Amino acid sequence: MTKTKIAILGAGFISDIHVESYQRFIPEAEIVAVYARNAGKAKAFADKHHIPAYFDDVDQLLAQTDCEIIDICLPNYLHAVNTIKAANAGKHIIIEKPLAVTLEEADEMIATCKAKNVKLMYAEELCFAPKYERARQVVKEGAVGEVYMLKQAEKHSGPHTDWFYDINLAGGGVLMDMGCHAMGWFRWMLGNAKVKSVYATMNTVLHTGRTKGEDNAVVIVEFENGVTCVAEDSWAKHGGMDDRCEIYGKGGVIYADLFMGNSALTYSREGYGYAMEKADTSAGWSFTIFEEVYNQGYPHELKHFVECVREDKTPLVTGEDGRAVLEMLYAAYASAGQGKKISLPFHAKVDKPIDLWLNAQQD
Repeated sequence: MTKTKIAILGAGFISDIHVESYQRFIPEAEIVAVYARNAGKAKAFADKHHIPAYFDDVDQLLAQTDCEIIDICLPNYLHAVNTIKAANAGKHIIIEKPLAVTLEEADEMIATCKAKNVKLMYAEELCFAPKYERARQVVKEGAVGEVYMLKQAEKHSGPHTDWFYDINLAGGGVLMDMGCHAMGWFRWMLGNAKVKSVYATMNTVLHTGRTKGEDNAVVIVEFENGVTCVAEDSWAKHGGMDDRCEIYGKGGVIYADLFMGNSALTYSREGYGYAMEKADTSAGWSFTIFEEVYNQGYPHELKHFVECVREDKTPLVTGEDGRAVLEMLYAAYASAGQGKKISLPFHAKVDKPIDLWLNAQQD
């Protein structure tokens, strides 16, 4: 079997997850190179995962490897420039959330990929997470009747890496990091229905000394089909990752929890190694997760994109979907800034989405 060659841009936490997914679950893929901005970090990552080549220059990677797919796992502010470079080199691209920092960047990324006839997939793993997908399937079978409300929550005590807290690099706080998951999942569940309005409230409650970004937010999204959706996202919740959804229909209800429902309840007096993502201690009671990467849907989304490249298919989640999510995040920041619902379509010319909230506070 001829393998599809992958190059990964980034050598951080999410890159580890992607490599595990490829190496354990996608035999038709082969990772041939990794890029990191620091050569030592790139080499260490390559050595750790037995990747044959490493680079600290994206242009050199594109010129010197014969990869077919570029997998972008870089900080938000580096998404657009590297997507455009990869597209101009004729590479297909799968990119981690959010698609870009600004709508202008997103438009240029999508246009360049179309002009160069390369595929662009927005990697929203909640659209592939097995438990969430099982819930979606039974909804399609009529299990809960007509859906009238969706809820999705993702919470932990904050990212591992410093750049997430720098609004000039990330574009915002917890909404840019995790709120994008809820927005993407709402659209996925509702067949990409059109958004009518967005209302949001947000604050910085825990990491006030570290970031100007919001670390706790609630967003209400009204769709034109009458469904109301509620997203709760937080970097202020202790005890490890919490990721759950609720689906309400006129004939039933579904609750799905990605982490606690896939774990062993453990009590340890002294603590032990790894319990679950973002858990700061394993002493006392903890939820000991198993097959964390698989249960979150990472192998499924990456395998899907490899299949799309190998068989010339259109990805189920595209750059246009990523742009739609970013537009919803813009509206959420504008709503929090103005204290009112924001109707879609919505566009504002800003350097970063969070300016729509922060600048309003200064006025």
